[in-house]
Amino acid sequence: MPARQLDDKSYHDFRTFLEQQCGIVLGDNKQYLVKSRLAPLMAKFEVASLAELVQRTLSPMERQLRAAVIDAMTTNETLWFRDDYPFELLKSKILPDFANQRMPLKIWSAASSSGQEPYSIAMTVLEYMQSKPGSFPGGVQIVGTDISSTMLEHCKYAHYDGLALARGLSQERKRQFFEPGDNGMLRVKEAVRKLVSFRPLNLLNSYSLIGRFDIVFCRNVLIYFSPEIKAQILSQIHGVLNKDGYLFLGASESLSGLNQQFDMLRCNPGIVYQKQS
Repeated sequence: MPARQLDDKSYHDFRTFLEQQCGIVLGDNKQYLVKSRLAPLMAKFEVASLAELVQRTLSPMERQLRAAVIDAMTTNETLWFRDDYPFELLKSKILPDFANQRMPLKIWSAASSSGQEPYSIAMTVLEYMQSKPGSFPGGVQIVGTDISSTMLEHCKYAHYDGLALARGLSQERKRQFFEPGDNGMLRVKEAVRKLVSFRPLNLLNSYSLIGRFDIVFCRNVLIYFSPEIKAQILSQIHGVLNKDGYLFLGASESLSGLNQQFDMLRCNPGIVYQKQS
């Protein structure tokens, strides 16, 4: 068998490992995805075949390899202001609900990837504050979490190259919210960065240590999980949302058949969910 191919048993074992560790469910014919994500690790960890890499990954003793494999399988491309409407809704409908509260406005980006979503949220908040001076007297705190330690370091570094900046970011926002950085890249300005903190979190684990929130973005995440895991995640999100808090899901995601603890608010455009009282 070619070194970069997986036999059926190795693929089955890896699917089971990935679901147990981070809830991601791979389909029956996703060997190509595993190959494309894991093949670059073969040289780094000095293994001769993908099957050997998978077998080593199954060992609890291989902590460094396990972390690298999970990083590789959970890292997803993203873009600035993805789908537009959540950020327009945030600015026009939701932020005004909290603009005068004395407590800090707390927002959670539940899968921050390389940082585009939490920083897009921060830019939206700053744009609102520019139009409504004096808003949020208690301040704004945005928390971005991800399972990937590599992605979290990228988020904190806050440097982006031309390709990343071309995906969803207007020239005006690039001018307003970025400054020259290292190696020809642009860095997110301090005014944006200081609103956002990052920390590791596996969505299968407890959320009790991350605090409570007024708004949660959990977008384009649930699509990777089984219905049982989706329901578990939504129940935990409900538990950390403050009274009347809001939940954003991805454009192709819904709560149908998963959770009855939120009211669906149809907006024009888009949908947002609100925690039931």
